[in-house]
Amino acid sequence: MEMEIKMKKLGFGTMRLPVLNQEDPASVDLEQVCKMVDTFMERGFTYFDTAYMYHKYESERAVKKALVDRWPRDRYVLADKLPLSHLKEEADMERFFQEQLEKCGVSYFDYYMLHNMSRAYYETAERLGAFAFVRGKKEEGKARRIGFSFHADAELLEEILSKHPELDFVQLQLNYIDWDSPNIQSRQCYEVCRRYGKDVIVMEPVKGGTLADVPLEAEKLMEAHAPGMTPASWAVRFAASREGVIMVLSGMSDYSQLLDNTAYMQDFVPLTEEEEGIVARAAEIIQSATAIACTSCQYCVEGCPKQIPIPKYFSLYNQYSLFGEKSNSRGYYLNYGGRYGKAGDCIGWGKAGASIACRRCEAICPQHLPIVQHMKEIAEVFEPAK
Repeated sequence: MEMEIKMKKLGFGTMRLPVLNQEDPASVDLEQVCKMVDTFMERGFTYFDTAYMYHKYESERAVKKALVDRWPRDRYVLADKLPLSHLKEEADMERFFQEQLEKCGVSYFDYYMLHNMSRAYYETAERLGAFAFVRGKKEEGKARRIGFSFHADAELLEEILSKHPELDFVQLQLNYIDWDSPNIQSRQCYEVCRRYGKDVIVMEPVKGGTLADVPLEAEKLMEAHAPGMTPASWAVRFAASREGVIMVLSGMSDYSQLLDNTAYMQDFVPLTEEEEGIVARAAEIIQSATAIACTSCQYCVEGCPKQIPIPKYFSLYNQYSLFGEKSNSRGYYLNYGGRYGKAGDCIGWGKAGASIACRRCEAICPQHLPIVQHMKEIAEVFEPAK
């Protein structure tokens, strides 16, 4: 049975919800989330995306409290994901699925996907029969449409789609910075989806907020053409303008972001040819100014044996690269170092010259960043020589 709810092209991503304590992702600001959900729904938007691990495993519960308990089930579309990273044996899939239904308070998901598909997790999915599992949930009516979120290269995507025609859609990282990236391969992956006739759902259209705070030169280009339109609006519209894209997720972390996003996506207008050119020029400017292309997804943090807050350090390093000592990045870094592991504690390289093959962070990073090398660079900049 196909879902019939009318969908505007903007989806509410719940990976970056507002929190009461910036140091605790689990401290979701439920009062503000409820207000955001209500405004989102009242403006005619219906699609919500969550996942098992988001907000230290609290995102699904927040969705239940802010959305499911307060709005009729036939008014919204809910997407969730099977956590491939947590699967050890075949029985885990049913256990996680039932737990997710319970945490969200629903009897079915409109969209259900295999989460964070990479080469390593593709092997897990095949070994445990994850594709057959989600197909079975569709046949039971527990998952209306099935697919996967993808974080690898176009070659693997082609292999998966050729082997599994039963899948309805692919969730891709797609934005104008990664469009021609040799690592992310947004364009190439998008083109594979188009060849196989698969709907595309876009994640990271603003690349973890990076494209909401662009260099001044890029911002001036955008402002000159469309006064008052935010840099984030350009990024979301770029993604939504691709043919075959049925939904663009935005991880809105406060009410003002929601008001901005819903305002320009209420009656979506694709980018013109001139605007496509402005975006291309903005991408060139941004790429020349960004040292580390991290989206702050936090996937790398949980398994770090030294409890290094990797995305926080990347953000400080980027600010330092742009503004030098004026950014006060060194002071913030030293503050973090008192509570968390320092970059120099990374056992992937180690200040003392150790060469222990950890690199858990690199194995799970959706951006395929050389995290260990960056930790070395950050330590050299921020950690005083002894």
